Amino acid sequence: MYTLYIGNKNYSSWSLRPWLLATQLGIPFEEKLVPFDEGSSWEKFRAFSPTGLVPCLVDGEITVWDSLAITEYLYESNADVWPQGPVARAWARSASAEMHAGFFALRNQCSMNCGVTVQLHQVDAKLQKDLDRLEELWLQGLSRFGGPYLAGEQFTAVDAFFAPVVIRLQGYGLRLGEASMDYVDRLASLPAMRQWVEEGTREPWREAGHDEELLMVGSILEDRRN
Repeated sequence: MYTLYIGNKNYSSWSLRPWLLATQLGIPFEEKLVPFDEGSSWEKFRAFSPTGLVPCLVDGEITVWDSLAITEYLYESNADVWPQGPVARAWARSASAEMHAGFFALRNQCSMNCGVTVQLHQVDAKLQKDLDRLEELWLQGLSRFGGPYLAGEQFTAVDAFFAPVVIRLQGYGLRLGEASMDYVDRLASLPAMRQWVEEGTREPWREAGHDEELLMVGSILEDRRN
């Protein structure tokens, strides 16, 4: 069985992607949650991850780090990870890679936090540009492949890659068009997503650096964490 090392569910958007993918598709794995330390967790995470980062997947003597690499490794033995058709699969891989390497304003200004609702001080031009591109990309996938998921009828890796965005949009009160917001509600209602958010909200750990980021960009309207 795979062992998946993750960080705090409340904060770790990178960990959410492979965890949600495997959970939603019924791929068995053992979860190893290693909480972040204040300042740096690099040395602690180096015990299982070559980069000192999460997520990290261990399969016997094989170690796979980085969420995109983990996704591709899971695909080798689980064909449902990516869409079956070559056109949808190519689009899904491209969209996932774009999320993996882009949307910097959305990442930096709206850090993931499952248990809070934040009112942003402003939506600046860089953040609006990311939101506009997100809307364009989602509508392209939903219309081209027929929904209800981004690359067709089935939940696949591309949906997992945008799952942290769903939490960000909801937590920061950011709105897209009607079809995109319907997709947000659809993904947020998945049992695995609800489980992640509920468990993240109940976590006893707080990491000051992550929480300080919230106050730099907005005001906390509600804090549902323990």
